[in-house]
Amino acid sequence: MKKQVLCFGEVLWDTFGQEKKPGGAPMNVAMHLVQQKVNAGLISRVGNDDLGDELVEFLRRNKLYGELIQHDDKLPTCQVAVKLDAKQQATYVIPKPVSWDNIRSDEALLNRIKHTDVIVFGSLACRTATSRNTLMTLLVENKLLKVFDVNLRSPHWELSTIQTLAAMADVVKMNEEEANLLISAYDEPLKDKIIEFQKKYHCQTIIVTRGENGAMVWHDEHFYEHPGFKIEVEDTVGAGDAFLATFVAGLLNKYPMDQILEKACGIGGYVASCCGANPIYDNAEIERIITGDSVGV
Repeated sequence: MKKQVLCFGEVLWDTFGQEKKPGGAPMNVAMHLVQQKVNAGLISRVGNDDLGDELVEFLRRNKLYGELIQHDDKLPTCQVAVKLDAKQQATYVIPKPVSWDNIRSDEALLNRIKHTDVIVFGSLACRTATSRNTLMTLLVENKLLKVFDVNLRSPHWELSTIQTLAAMADVVKMNEEEANLLISAYDEPLKDKIIEFQKKYHCQTIIVTRGENGAMVWHDEHFYEHPGFKIEVEDTVGAGDAFLATFVAGLLNKYPMDQILEKACGIGGYVASCCGANPIYDNAEIERIITGDSVGV
């Protein structure tokens, strides 16, 4: 039987001026998992409005719509304003409250989690008590592999919540800026910061992505590093989500860690070279990136 992955949290519209695209880190991870032939589902909530109907249709076309997408009569579907700087790095303006702030625990969700192998979750959907409590209910399922995508979006996080989620996770993924915020901003080696984090939270796997410098992973008491790949960046939206999805797929397939890390950097780089978070994979281009000169992603 194929392994089942569920991604919990926000689904929304990313707006770039007058243009809008479906987004949200959990949805992006699920989309990339599906492209990698992993059986993935999405737990979220949309508003009973036109924007929600459009998202539902998009999710349906991409095999992510089902009983785990809830509908809210009062809170609207989320629209996030995305701004890109000169290096095509994204910042986000996120309204509150919106529909995914109100994800509820229900019979369909509790039944599905019993037959799930991996749950991927982030910090953003935990900014309100309702969605946070629903996630906590799911995380008590002991057989789950729990993957925490830190994904800090100021001002929508609290340190106490991050600490609780990290302590419950088997796998934690963060970027280097987040590592500096959560572990230590002092000028000490990244490996030392990761060891400090592991001693505090006892995670099996810790991933720190480093933008154009690739990524570092601590897994079962060993470090793995990859310098990334040379690509021309179009925008960075969704690159980290693609990295994480590839990493999860590699764990499920029990690939060697160095192979998992190389492919995750390659697909993350491919997405950064494209416009938007969810380009259709060009496997030949991905292979070209991975077999080309290793410089930075």
